[in-house]
Amino acid sequence: MDKNHLAEKKGRLLSILKGYGALIVAYSGGVDSSFLLATAHEVLNENLLAVTASSPLHPERETREAIDFATVLGVEHMIVQSKEMHRADFISNTKERCYLCKKYLIEELLKISSHRNIQHVAHGANIDDLSDYRPGFAAAQEMGIKAPLVDANLTKNDIRLLSKQMNLPTWNKPSMACLASRIPYGTTITVEDLKMREQAEQVLTSIGFTGCRVRVYDKVARIEVDTGDIERIVGPKTRFFIVEKLRKIGFSHVAVDLEGYRQGSMNRSLKSLK
Repeated sequence: MDKNHLAEKKGRLLSILKGYGALIVAYSGGVDSSFLLATAHEVLNENLLAVTASSPLHPERETREAIDFATVLGVEHMIVQSKEMHRADFISNTKERCYLCKKYLIEELLKISSHRNIQHVAHGANIDDLSDYRPGFAAAQEMGIKAPLVDANLTKNDIRLLSKQMNLPTWNKPSMACLASRIPYGTTITVEDLKMREQAEQVLTSIGFTGCRVRVYDKVARIEVDTGDIERIVGPKTRFFIVEKLRKIGFSHVAVDLEGYRQGSMNRSLKSLK
């Protein structure tokens, strides 16, 4: 993209954020929300609060990274214990799972907004999110949550480029998604299952497979990595290491998806749920 056009987009974003006066950012620590938080800090300074949800849905390492980034940035940061796993409608894991999760989180954010007398709450959705199945985005719209990155017409690539220009350590961070996204719709979500997925992905991350996913069907682990990493992951030494570790975690079978990692691959099953 032309640098001037990118600068125009950021200028538009800064103008939008300045217009809020004060803001709560739903902050996960991912590429988008970290960029939104850093950019909001440029114009709002102390009139800014980052709120991060902590629950079994979110890997502990991501929460720690979110805390570290907010601390370095110098932004007030609050961790809230979200309670999706106490909601029967959420753990039943229907196609409305993400809608319900976002709705319950926003309810907590709006309580904080009221208590702190901060009128506006924003999340890090971008233009690219509009092209996939995103029920969480619908919940945010319905509940009046701002999407300044969308309003500034910023794509994921724009956000990464601008983050790099700003020297944000998150600029090339792999895409994040909650651990429930590894579980097929219709399969009940349990804390034990979420922990197994977190541990399995940590095994892969520890040997250099960043941005990977371990999708799970009963006790079968289906590993997704970038297509360029498939040959490496099925090499004898690496393959034996992964199988041994994942079996210790509790998986009976371990497979590699030859299509590689695809964002939202679990959404293919939605057609059968209609």
